[in-house]
Amino acid sequence: MPAIGEHAPPFELPDTDGGLHQPGGAPATVVVFTCNHCPYALAWHDRLMAVAGDYARQGVRMLAINPNDAERYPRDSPEAMRARVDRGDFDGVPYLRDESQEVAGAYDARTTPDVFVLDAEGVLRYRGAPDSDHDDPAQNAAWLRAALDAVLEGRAPDRQETPPVGCSIKWRG
Repeated sequence: MPAIGEHAPPFELPDTDGGLHQPGGAPATVVVFTCNHCPYALAWHDRLMAVAGDYARQGVRMLAINPNDAERYPRDSPEAMRARVDRGDFDGVPYLRDESQEVAGAYDARTTPDVFVLDAEGVLRYRGAPDSDHDDPAQNAAWLRAALDAVLEGRAPDRQETPPVGCSIKWRG
């Protein structure tokens, strides 16, 4: 896993239409490992999409990545991902498939969700949960927002790492 202050692993992954995406080219990039079935990922989903919308005006990009084993968890299949995109669940946010699970492994992603904030140079500045309570929408992804505000202001976030909270990544084998 990259440590806070180190360059995050580069990657290029397909979205549900086959277009390829990679981090970078923005003042900050949020990489969030998520999925279709985890109650934690679903609870935080609207807050994460609100962050994406609110910070898009400042050039921030969010990349949502589903790394789960779709054979054992069919709700995480590419077809199920596409259905969510078609419903508008990921408006303006590419929903990427990590079929090989190599990207999740390189980031040492542990849960859905597991959030990583990269600065303009691709340096990891925050890793963890969006906020302190998946059951409390009033939290409004406060930890993620604070990290983005700090990165956009050119300073280190006050809180750089929190334990990721959610369902475990569904690894193959």
